[in-house]
Formats: sequence, C-alpha cells, structure tokens
Amino acid sequence: RYAILPTLSMSIIYESVYFFRSLKRYIHKSEMLARVNAQGQLDVLKKQLDPHFLFNSLNALTNLVYEDKEKAVSFIKQLSQVYRYVLESADKELVSIEEELDFLKSYIFLQEIRFGQKLKINVFIHNKKGLIAPLALQMLIENAIKHNVIAENAPLLVEVYEEEKYWTVKNKINIKSNLEESIGKGLKNIQERYSFVSDLPVTIKNENGYFIVSIPILQS
Repeated sequence: RYAILPTLSMSIIYESVYFFRSLKRYIHKSEMLARVNAQGQLDVLKKQLDPHFLFNSLNALTNLVYEDKEKAVSFIKQLSQVYRYVLESADKELVSIEEELDFLKSYIFLQEIRFGQKLKINVFIHNKKGLIAPLALQMLIENAIKHNVIAENAPLLVEVYEEEKYWTVKNKINIKSNLEESIGKGLKNIQERYSFVSDLPVTIKNENGYFIVSIPILQS
C-alpha cells in the first residue's frame, strides 16, 4: 500500500504540471484572440471616414478653377496631402501630434476655402509632444461642421487647444434643423478607438451653449 504512494504522488505532480501548462496555453490563446479581435474592430473603426468629404472638396475645386486658378492649384496640393496622410496612417494605432497637426493644416485649408468667411478654425496647440489616434482631431472638427449651421449671418467658430492632459475641440452649438445623420456616430467612433489605447476617457460636454470634446494626450 505504501509502495504506491510515490507513484501516486508523481502522477499528481505530472497531472498538475500538465493542467497548469494547458491552462497557460489556453490563457495565451485567449489573449491572442482578444488582441486579434480588438485589432479587427480598430481597423473597422479607422475606416469610418466621412464619405462626403471628397465629393464636397471636388465641388469646391470645380468652382475654384473658374474663380482663382492659383488657389485651385494650392487646393489640389492640400487635398493630396490630406489623402496621403489618410493612406499612410491607416495602419497606425497612434501618430505624433506633430504629424496630426501638419495634416490638420491641410484639412483646415480645404474647409476654409469651401466655406469662406462662414467658417473659422483656430488651433492653439504649441506643445507638440505626445501621441494621438490618427484623424481624431479632424473627426471632431468634421463633426462640428456636419451638425451645425454655417452661414453668413451665423458663422461657425471651432477652437482646438491643449488643456492639462487633454486636447480639446470646442464649438458653439447651432444644430441644423434638417439634420439627417446621427450626431453620435463620429463621437462613438473616437470613444471606441481610444478605449483600445488609453485608460483615460474621452470627455464630452454640452455646457453654456458650447459643445466640448476632449481626448487624452498619450505619452510616447
């Protein structure tokens, strides 16, 4: 009877080692599947860009060709810069704020040409350290343009600035009465993208007649 104890002990040890190794492989496999699934979701989210942007830009360019040929050439160059950045950043989870701001200059140029004096976008970011999800600031500006009235008697002012640990986009609320698109789609996109890369939340405020969205500054 006592002779079988060593054998039994060895069997228990062997089974325990086998169990924990199997458990470790299972956990590793689950983590890999979770990462793959998360990356797949992130890739889908990155592709949710405004499909009307190119159409509106080409319409603006058509008018510009007849009005100001030199400005039309600049418009084409900036439009190519925008799409180059979109293509180059498509596979990136994060980019430097410096890269994002360079892209934003081109995007803002196109929108201010399109709307003229009816739209003004001011960027007050001087500290170019930190990382950001690509197209995040652009999507917030696009959200303001898409959902608010932009007219001669009701110009839209959008401000982009740095505040503590966040980059913030702020605009006065003047919602379009015939708005057909979902207001929350773009914001949900940004919130979900940031849930993959940061524990800090994207904050959304509606106060004193202003719509304010802040996204966390990520450290390299």
